[in-house]
Amino acid sequence: MDTDPGPVYSKDCPSRTVVDVLANKWSLYILGLLRQHERPLRFTELRRRIEGVTQKSLTQALRNLERDGLVSRTVYPTIPPRVEYGLTALGIEAGALTTAIADWSRANASRVHAARASYDHRPAERP
Repeated sequence: MDTDPGPVYSKDCPSRTVVDVLANKWSLYILGLLRQHERPLRFTELRRRIEGVTQKSLTQALRNLERDGLVSRTVYPTIPPRVEYGLTALGIEAGALTTAIADWSRANASRVHAARASYDHRPAERP
C-alpha cells in the first residue's frame, strides 16, 4: 500500500494556494455567513456581522474569494452603487466545509479551552 501523501504537502502544489485562502479566518467566516443566510449580503452587512474584521481585511478576503470563484460580486447601478456578495456553486461546497468547522468548534470549544488551561498551568519544562 502506497502511503506517500503525494504532492499536496509540496510547496509547489497548486492546492496550497487554495488552502491559503480557505485557511484565512475571515474567509471562513464569510463563507459560513453567506451559507447561513442563503442570500447575497452587502458589504456593510458582512462587516457588521463579522465582529473584529477591518474594512481592509474584509475587502481583501472578498477579493480573494471572488478571484477563486467562491464568491460572486454583483454591482447594482444605483447612487451610491449597491454591491452584494453571494456564494457560487463552488462557494456553496466550500461553505459546507466551513460550517462543519464551525459546528465542530461550537461542540468542542469547552474541551479545547480546558486543554489550553491544563497546558498553561503545567510547570515550565527545562531545556
